[in-house]
Amino acid sequence: MASEETGTMTSAATPPTRTEAPEHAAQRAGEKQAPTRAWATRLVIVGIVLAAMNLRPAITSLGALLEEVRDGLGMSGTLAGLLTSVPPLCFAFFGVMAPRLARRFGPSAVVCVGMAAIASGLVIRPFIGGTAGFLAGTALALAGIAVSNVLMPVIVKRWFPDRVGSMTGLYSMALAFGTSVAAAATVPLTDGLGGRWQTGLAVWAVLAVVAVLPWIPLVRDRGTPATAAPEHVSPAVRQEDAGLRITHSRTAWALAVFFGLQATAAYITMGWMPQIFRDAGVPAGEAGVLLAVTMAMGVPLAFVIPRVATRLTNQGPVVIVLGACGLAGYAGLYLAPAGGAWAWALLLGISNCAFPLALTMVGMRAKSSVGVAKLSAFAQSTGYLISIPGPLLVGVLYQHSGGWGLPIALMAALMVPQIVIGTLAGRNRTVEDEVAARGRAA
Repeated sequence: MASEETGTMTSAATPPTRTEAPEHAAQRAGEKQAPTRAWATRLVIVGIVLAAMNLRPAITSLGALLEEVRDGLGMSGTLAGLLTSVPPLCFAFFGVMAPRLARRFGPSAVVCVGMAAIASGLVIRPFIGGTAGFLAGTALALAGIAVSNVLMPVIVKRWFPDRVGSMTGLYSMALAFGTSVAAAATVPLTDGLGGRWQTGLAVWAVLAVVAVLPWIPLVRDRGTPATAAPEHVSPAVRQEDAGLRITHSRTAWALAVFFGLQATAAYITMGWMPQIFRDAGVPAGEAGVLLAVTMAMGVPLAFVIPRVATRLTNQGPVVIVLGACGLAGYAGLYLAPAGGAWAWALLLGISNCAFPLALTMVGMRAKSSVGVAKLSAFAQSTGYLISIPGPLLVGVLYQHSGGWGLPIALMAALMVPQIVIGTLAGRNRTVEDEVAARGRAA
């Protein structure tokens, strides 16, 4: 790391002192610190990957079994639409708490508890009984997902300030992998474990328990890690961070709206796409696989897109390409949902990669980890609030129109402002500069 190289060059340039004991002591301290840094960095990478894999199975496993859950709990189409709106609601409510919790307990400790909350919620929700209990267990799991969602870009910025693109790509790729595996494997696992939807949903708690383990040794990490220190941020920037009013930045608002619109599309897809295919005559198992294909497109693309985005001064062209794929996918779902199902799944999978693009832009639109934490919390919390009505409205339109024509038209219509706002969010500027310029103008 650059910071380690700087330290070595400084000590080499310093003339020897008469007493060699301090030099030997510093050397011994350096020998002990270097393995610790390397060990902690590797542990953080493992923790990031495992945590990311747990940020969507609670949602996509439910999408694969939504019909069975509706029948088992006696839900109407409108209530099922409300259920698919619970994730963004929880993400908005709990996500805004993440920076404050991270300042008090440290980001690693909060993520560790978040993984434990996911595991507990996944175990509780199928067996607690009734719709209210199911919603409460789901909310507990989603609370853990929410704080981890917000803090992942923060951890990446703190530990890997010179590798934001590649580490965001790794995190996004692991997230997409966990999403697609849950979508594809939930129905077969349910059948193999006795056919009860309760067991098929609860089994994903095992993955969350595993994700707790690498974060336990990092619980006491509250300051900037040695691998990321110094963060090369000037005192002036740190002073900006202290009084940064994120709501005074137009880019922050554009990023929040873009995040909200892409989240709307993603949660409609995860919650309703298997049902669209099943209503078109596609078998339940194949509908789950189609959702898995959509999510699996994010595995390679989630690694490629952030790396491409960080090399561009303006991410607008990437936003446009992803939006065009979404419009084509919705047109296919409207015209021939079963006949071209695999093609539509692939196109919507490409479009859903607006999520890793949004995360990358969060890391690029602020100068320091403190700025990223504030921007991440604001963009994600506000964005998820914006996305709440979408899945619910789809459920209402589906129930009252008796088909998927109007819901799909709504999905396509929302893609247009997503492209426009995303292009604005992709401009080369930082929230600190915008807030400072507004302060000078005032």
